[in-house]
Amino acid sequence: MKTSRRNFLRNSAMTATGAGLISLPSLEAIASQRKTISPNDKLQVGLIGCNGMGWSDLRSHLLMSDVECVALADVDQSVLDKRAADVQVMQKNKPLLFKDYRKLLEHKDIDAVIIGTPDHWHCMAMIDSVSAGKHVYVEKPLANSIEECNLMLAAAKKYNKIVQVGQWQRSGSHYEKAIEYIRSGKLGNIRLVKVWAYQGWMNPVPVLPDSAPPAGVDYDMWLGPAPKRPFNPNRFHFNFRWFWDYAGGLMTDWGVHEIDIALYAMNAKAPKSVMASGGKLAYPDDASETPDTLQAVYEYDGFNMLWEHATGIDGGNYGRTEGIAFIGNNATLVLNRDGWSLLPETQTKNGIKVYKVDSIPNQARNGDYLNEHTKNFVNAIKANDASLLKCGIETGSIAAINAHMGNIAYKTGRKVYWDTAAKGFKNDAQANALIAAHYHNGWKLPVV
Repeated sequence: MKTSRRNFLRNSAMTATGAGLISLPSLEAIASQRKTISPNDKLQVGLIGCNGMGWSDLRSHLLMSDVECVALADVDQSVLDKRAADVQVMQKNKPLLFKDYRKLLEHKDIDAVIIGTPDHWHCMAMIDSVSAGKHVYVEKPLANSIEECNLMLAAAKKYNKIVQVGQWQRSGSHYEKAIEYIRSGKLGNIRLVKVWAYQGWMNPVPVLPDSAPPAGVDYDMWLGPAPKRPFNPNRFHFNFRWFWDYAGGLMTDWGVHEIDIALYAMNAKAPKSVMASGGKLAYPDDASETPDTLQAVYEYDGFNMLWEHATGIDGGNYGRTEGIAFIGNNATLVLNRDGWSLLPETQTKNGIKVYKVDSIPNQARNGDYLNEHTKNFVNAIKANDASLLKCGIETGSIAAINAHMGNIAYKTGRKVYWDTAAKGFKNDAQANALIAAHYHNGWKLPVV
């Protein structure tokens, strides 16, 4: 039976197909998989920021036949042209194109937007989107400052829109099973959680001279609220992550994924204190600003969490380049994107050394979780129920705020103490100043 587009948005959430998760096929394969559905029955989406994860997110959404991309916005005309052609391969219809995302938001037929911009644009784009009546899928980390995270959380509540954050590990079935085991108590008292990202593929960022922006790039719009600086290719596509003006380095780029799962499993939200040490120790003379080596110790009620990251090294904890280790009195559970395993402690009984808990076989990853995450977003919109989200705005804010705390501890060079009630650091003006967002070039911090 055909339903109106309005009814589509109100219908109960569809059931995920099969036990596995869908990987992203080629553009032509996506096109062949899409069923013919009336335009009135489709969720109409727009994409703001069409490179990197923004593009991956849109491709994943378009695996669903009842999702249609109607508009793209990007400051780089070459990116716009390429992605418009790619979308047309997948769904036949060419989307509308905009250099300024605010023009995209003027279109009343757009139900939801995907935000894949650099971090320093997340807050303004998200708040503009929900205030324009759009649901939002926003890439991680939620924002580039703690103040922006709090504003985005307030905006989602004020405008009552569905907001999913792109921490897609939350939609992973093997993560869910690992968390179930952790919460069972079988590990015993968990005193330490190790969280890490060792990125051996990351080479030094070569120092390059400033230059004119590439043709077709609205560089002033790209900068937006960030400080005015000459164009430099190192600060543009992808590598913006390693400059404080736009992002928080590996601490926020990878940290939000792993810290999110760690805190969720441990039923924790905010630390009592944080201290951090590190620096540009691997590549001291390269162009990046954020630390390539960092350790941060977070103190929570009943346990500590240790964050580590390093570039140019793949030899992470337990032989894994990234992951989370829950270290209990009875066993350690090691979890990452490939799966999870159990390392039992031993004890001696009647002269025989035995495991404190039953061993279990290694648990493997089951498919591509990004597709489940985007599907979950669409399901929540159709049900008009934010409680269905695997990683809603509050979840995203917790992970991002904790990651930013690690960077703040690093910048101050001392242990900082968090006051949950006051949403600030105790007796520390320097640390509290780093909570704030600073907007430039005539852009103003959104008011909610």
